[in-house]
Amino acid sequence: MTKPIELYYWPTPNGRKISIALYEMDLPFELHLVNIGKGEQFDPAFLRIAPNNRMPAIVDPDGPDGLPIAIFESAAILQYLARKTGKFYGATERQRVEIEQWLMWQMGGVGPMAGQAHHFLNYAPSMDPPNDLPYAKERYRNEVARLYGVLNRRLADRDYVAGDYSIADMAIWPWARGWEGQRQDITQFPNMAAWLDRIWERPAVKLGFALAEDQRADYAVDRDAQKVLFGKRGG
Repeated sequence: MTKPIELYYWPTPNGRKISIALYEMDLPFELHLVNIGKGEQFDPAFLRIAPNNRMPAIVDPDGPDGLPIAIFESAAILQYLARKTGKFYGATERQRVEIEQWLMWQMGGVGPMAGQAHHFLNYAPSMDPPNDLPYAKERYRNEVARLYGVLNRRLADRDYVAGDYSIADMAIWPWARGWEGQRQDITQFPNMAAWLDRIWERPAVKLGFALAEDQRADYAVDRDAQKVLFGKRGG
């Protein structure tokens, strides 16, 4: 019997990409929570799996050639799981390229920009001492709006970003659903709003989103977590 994939996870947008994918692909997994607010991402055992001290990460006991493999970086994990199962990654090279460019768009744009928007709009002003920086707030809020404009135009004539539902949608959705915390006006992005609702109707998405949701903390008020996440070590 094939051993389950080991999932190293915390309920963040990047973590949820992988929990959603595992449920969508019907892959059994064993959950290992990595509480980033308590600094568990710096544990030496975890660093052997994810040297960049970021989750998510996986260990697949049934990797290439039947040997175990450890993988970090959410996009690399999504691509690996899609290749492993033959699901949600297109059937032709042209389709795969289409999926990959939107996957990289999320990794290089939506994730970093939305993450910075969350930080400067919600966390930095509540830190001790406060860091309420109007320029940073506007810079990242505006860039997120630009990116959601790109997404909204892309979805004007299609249900999903790269043809059929794919790992690109799984990557973008957990970040885009946080539009309120990024201080966006969703009425400006009606196609994106419909896409968010369309994906939320998928049972696997609801399961992946709910995984360990009760473990989340409010980092806007948790001073100890702020020191871990936003201190010199990073989170």
